[in-house]
Amino acid sequence: MATTFEAIATVTVGSGGAANIEFTSIPGTYTDLLIKYSLRSDQAVDYNYAYMRINGVTTSSYSYKGVYADSNTPGSYGTTNNNLIEMNLTVGANSTASTFSNGECYLPNYTSSSNKSISVDAVSEKNASTGVGLYLSAGLFSTSSAITSISIYASGSLKFVQYSTATLYGIKNS
Repeated sequence: MATTFEAIATVTVGSGGAANIEFTSIPGTYTDLLIKYSLRSDQAVDYNYAYMRINGVTTSSYSYKGVYADSNTPGSYGTTNNNLIEMNLTVGANSTASTFSNGECYLPNYTSSSNKSISVDAVSEKNASTGVGLYLSAGLFSTSSAITSISIYASGSLKFVQYSTATLYGIKNS
């Protein structure tokens, strides 16, 4: 069976930045969803976090576990019954100019009536030997509803800077 990727929507942040990147009215015509993203925040640090919420749900419906290597130091992280999914570290204003964190988030069987699994594969980059990281995580969104909207946002009152981008793909088995 051939797999077909189709770009549903792309959001590119304009001048002035944006607090979040939104995908709304996601059609239920695909098997799976994939988000590919390239993000940078305006905070004057090496990095901070990017998060995701689905269908506007802000209750304790998310759980995730992951492993990372941060500046050559391995570790793990995770939580249960959280109000968001952690996507990865996002480089900040103290990182090398014009560098972005990159990653992808895979959401299989997003229209099923079962809980939704989520996997994230991401990297933060700043052209240095410190303040960089590799992240792999698996998560669960506890709902029987189909995924119809996704919001990606920077931590706190931060903004994604101009040229941060995310593309939502629909995946079909045809």
